[in-house]
Amino acid sequence: MSEKVSNDLFDLKNDPRLSVYLYRAGFGCWLLYVTAGAPVLAGLRFYRADLGILSFFMMIAGLTASMVYDYHHNFVLFTQKKKWLAIGYCLLAGLIYFVVLGHKSPTLPNWLPF
Repeated sequence: MSEKVSNDLFDLKNDPRLSVYLYRAGFGCWLLYVTAGAPVLAGLRFYRADLGILSFFMMIAGLTASMVYDYHHNFVLFTQKKKWLAIGYCLLAGLIYFVVLGHKSPTLPNWLPF
């Protein structure tokens, strides 16, 4: 029984449950991100940026998984979601660059004439 459930869960083409679970997990991380700013949960304040990035990553992964399902079952919705996926990946890359890498400016190689 459990093998059947896990096989169906990761069959993205025919089963949209994984995308729903990723969205819900992302929303849960977002709620933790919001509540981590409260004075009562000062112990979580250190992990607030990590929770925000994890939330965004899970929601983008959920969108990607739902796009696989929509490609096979609802192509019109798939074409609409393509632009939002590209925008989401760009925002995620920007968040990771500025928050995780800490605003570090990129160093250019010595062989460049600049």
